[in-house]
Amino acid sequence: MSLWPEYRRLQQQLGEIEQLGLGNPFFLPQERVVNNTTTIGDRELINFATYNYVGLCGDPRVSAAAQAAIDRYGTSVSASRLVSGQKPLHQELEQAIADFIGAEASIVYVGGHATNVTTIGHLFGKDDLIAYDAFSHNSIIQGCLLSGASLLPFPHNDWQALASLLQERRHRHRRVLIAIEGVYSTDGDIPNLPAFVELKQRYQTLLLVDEAHSIGAIGATGRGIGELFGVDPHAVDLWMGTLSKSFASCGGYIAGSREMVEYLKFTAPGFVYSVGISPPNAAATLTAIQVLKTEPERVARLRDGAQLFLTLAQKRGLNTGLSQGSPVIPVIVGDALKSVCLSRLLFEQGINVPFMFYPSVPKDAARLRFFVTCNHTEEQIRYTVKIVAEALDKLN
Repeated sequence: MSLWPEYRRLQQQLGEIEQLGLGNPFFLPQERVVNNTTTIGDRELINFATYNYVGLCGDPRVSAAAQAAIDRYGTSVSASRLVSGQKPLHQELEQAIADFIGAEASIVYVGGHATNVTTIGHLFGKDDLIAYDAFSHNSIIQGCLLSGASLLPFPHNDWQALASLLQERRHRHRRVLIAIEGVYSTDGDIPNLPAFVELKQRYQTLLLVDEAHSIGAIGATGRGIGELFGVDPHAVDLWMGTLSKSFASCGGYIAGSREMVEYLKFTAPGFVYSVGISPPNAAATLTAIQVLKTEPERVARLRDGAQLFLTLAQKRGLNTGLSQGSPVIPVIVGDALKSVCLSRLLFEQGINVPFMFYPSVPKDAARLRFFVTCNHTEEQIRYTVKIVAEALDKLN
C-alpha cells in the first residue's frame, strides 16, 4: 500500500496542509452533542459542521426513545430482517416515513450511502439508462456504476438539456432512471422538481429524488422538496432520504409504491443480506418524526436563519455560489490551501466549519461549507459572517 500512487497522493496532500503549521484538521473529536455549538479540545465553538438541521439529535425525547428501545430490544436486531431481525419498531418507522412523505410504503436500510448504492445498483441493468445530475452525490454515482446500465450525466439542474438528451436516447433503452437531489450538498441549491416530473411523464422514465439534505429541512413543515413545490408524492417513483440528518439517527430509506418497496424488501442485496437497523436508531427516528410533526416551527426557524446567513454573506461580497432556499451555504474561495487556512482562522476565532476541495468539488472551487441549524441565533450568524469576511480579506 505504501507504494501505491493513490496513497502517495494522499500523503502529499496531508503534508502540504501540515507544512502550513495548522495541525491535522481531520477527525477532530467532538466531545458532546453537536448542534449550533460544539466542544473540541475543551473549547466551545459556534458550530456549522453538523447536519442536525432541526436540532433533534440530543433532544431529550429522542434520546429517551432510543434508551427505551435498548431496554426492550437490545442494541442490535442481530439478524437480517427477512429472517429474524424484524421488530415492531421497524414496521412503525417505515409506515411513519411513508405517511410523512405521502408515499404508500417505505423500506429502511442501515446506511444512507448504501441505500442509493444498493437500490440503484439492483433495480437497473445493462439494457437500461441512468441520467443523473452532474453534481450528484457519490452514493448515486456508485449505484450507477454497480448497475451496469448506460450512464448519462447531464449539466447541473439543466432540465432543458436533459430533455434534449432523452429525446435522442430514450428509445434505445428498456428502463430509464432520472436521478436528482432535493438539496445539493456541496452547493445548497434546489432543482426545479415540477420540470423533472414533467420529463419523467413525457418520456416514461422513473424518477429518484435524493432528499438527504432536504427532508426535514425544507418545505413548510419539513416534508421536503415535494412539499416545497406542491408536487403529488406519487409522481416520484423513488423518494430516497437519510436518517442521520434531520431525523437524528443513522440509516437511509426509499419511499414509493407498495409494489416497489415489496420488491426491494425481498430482493435488494443491501437489505436482504444486511442486519436490520438497530432498535435505538429506529426508535430515535420514529420519535424525531413525531416531534417534527408537532413542532413545524423548527423548520421556519431554520429557513429564517439560513436566509439571514445567505443575505448577510452576499452583502459582504462572499461567493455563496448557487445556494438558494436551503440550510447549506458554501463560501467559495477557489484555492484548496486557502480554504484550509480560512477554516483554521475561523477555528481560532471560535467558529467550527469544514472545508472542501478536489475531488469533492472542482479543483478551482474549494470552499467552506456552512450548515445552518434551527438553533443558530441571529447573534451567532451575524458574528460568523463578519469574521468570515474579515478573515478572507486578511488571506487575500
